[in-house]
Amino acid sequence: MNDLVLHPGLVLIVGALLLPFLRGTPRSVAIVALPLVVLGLVWLVPDGAVWQLRFLDHTITPLQGDKLSRLFATIFAIMAVGGGLFALGQKSRLEVPAAFVYAGSAIGVALAGDLITVFAFWELMAVGSTLVLWSQGSEASYRAARRYAMVHLLGGVILFAGVTGHVVQTGSVAFTHMEADSIAHWLILIGFLINAGAPPLSAWLPDAYPEASWSGTVFLSAFTTKTAVYVLIRGFAGTELLIWVGLFMVFYGIVYALLENDMRRILAYSIVNQVGFMIAGIGIGTEMALNGAAAHAFTHIIYKALLLMSAGSVLLMTGRRKCSELGGLFHTMPLTTVCGTIGALAISSFPLTSGFVSKSMVSQSAADGHMLVVWLALTAASAGVFLHAGIKFPWFVFFQKDSGLRPAEPPATMRWAMIFFAFLCIAIGVWAEPLYALLPYPTSYEPYTWAHVLAQLQLLLFSGLAFFVMLPFLKRTLTITLDTDWFWRRLGPAMYALVQKPYAAIQRLLSRELRRTGKATGALVLRHYGQDGRLARTWSTRSMALWVLVLLAGYLLLYYA
Repeated sequence: MNDLVLHPGLVLIVGALLLPFLRGTPRSVAIVALPLVVLGLVWLVPDGAVWQLRFLDHTITPLQGDKLSRLFATIFAIMAVGGGLFALGQKSRLEVPAAFVYAGSAIGVALAGDLITVFAFWELMAVGSTLVLWSQGSEASYRAARRYAMVHLLGGVILFAGVTGHVVQTGSVAFTHMEADSIAHWLILIGFLINAGAPPLSAWLPDAYPEASWSGTVFLSAFTTKTAVYVLIRGFAGTELLIWVGLFMVFYGIVYALLENDMRRILAYSIVNQVGFMIAGIGIGTEMALNGAAAHAFTHIIYKALLLMSAGSVLLMTGRRKCSELGGLFHTMPLTTVCGTIGALAISSFPLTSGFVSKSMVSQSAADGHMLVVWLALTAASAGVFLHAGIKFPWFVFFQKDSGLRPAEPPATMRWAMIFFAFLCIAIGVWAEPLYALLPYPTSYEPYTWAHVLAQLQLLLFSGLAFFVMLPFLKRTLTITLDTDWFWRRLGPAMYALVQKPYAAIQRLLSRELRRTGKATGALVLRHYGQDGRLARTWSTRSMALWVLVLLAGYLLLYYA
């Protein structure tokens, strides 16, 4: 164990636990400086195992470095910097410390070299994210936090069962590539996919994330699903099933985002959609596809945070979240509008933005592998992304009709956080080489070819034309969208209420009978053993001697007979 190298994730977690004791300027400085220190520590972790310990007769590796883990740990730390800056004005004393525990746990997963450490940080990540959601303090957030915790508790139990089975089968706890060829590995895969927002439990994400605070949703968007992408790259690259799981998520997210009226639920569904691109790339499994999945996870964290920062700014300054109640905000929130539009262009893979240089790698890997159906599906999905996140979100929130709202721009720290992430979206899109240098495999991919640029522009322009042609059908009204979360939000409680009445009646009957039986038994005991009972009375010595003689005679007769 190399004591000279600090664990970046643990540093962030310990620092988060100290934040509640700080006030004023020292607290604000610590919120921004702590993740920056952690970012520096990430780059001090060398390749290979750094910390190794003995635990339950196994060698665990809590700290291990390579290019893939360093890529994800880097973006998690950057996200903690930007999210902390955005949340400096958050009144809740719990949210930022919980978010830093959440981020530190995600870094811990990324730098873990064994499944036991992965599981430990995985569960701590669930605790931190639940507290971020719960810290909003509303009744809706409490209920969402309970549902969120239930889903992730289920995922944790499944993952624990899979890890236990894997250790029993192989005798090893090392976190390496696995084939989905045993029950244990299937359980591990399912546990990972639950956190990724894969079907049939995809609805936990749009159910929970929009109920967090204006800053909490920004943190929530970054870590859980992208940590799942990391572990899938590490453990199940090339598993063909993931291609079809990813494609389902892609179109599921598009359809529900187009139907949605709540601006933050639109962006929550688009998280599922974008993670679907990454999971499809992991399923393809080539070096190009895995580079694309990793690069897209990196850029997605940035532009999705930027989109949710703009939505959070609107929510904070207007108190409204429905698209049908918004519009015309560009008049008094021009910076928020510009930053939100940059995020929308990036998620749509517009040239000169970060999404253009990352998402196209996944589509190119499908083309290189002669997967025509997959390539066509990913191309069609790119058009759908532009419809729901690239145009619908900024159009209905910042433009369209004039809602009459004239909110001011958000506080300065929130504006600086948006500017920082908007700059990264453009900088990575213009100069992609530093990002490509971080990828796990060497790449010579060139995104800016005339064919690629023209094809993407055509796709986006025709998608935009389709949006405005269909605009009368896309105008939002106050509606409720049914999703699979109906089964545990509505059907589950209804079934409980259905069986609860007869169960309560049976319980009352059994309780009454038990009380009556208990009283009868007590009376019987008192009759025989009470103060005046037959067996409690005082017997004379002569009677006792007589009964002893009778019992002894009976015993002798039975013995010799």
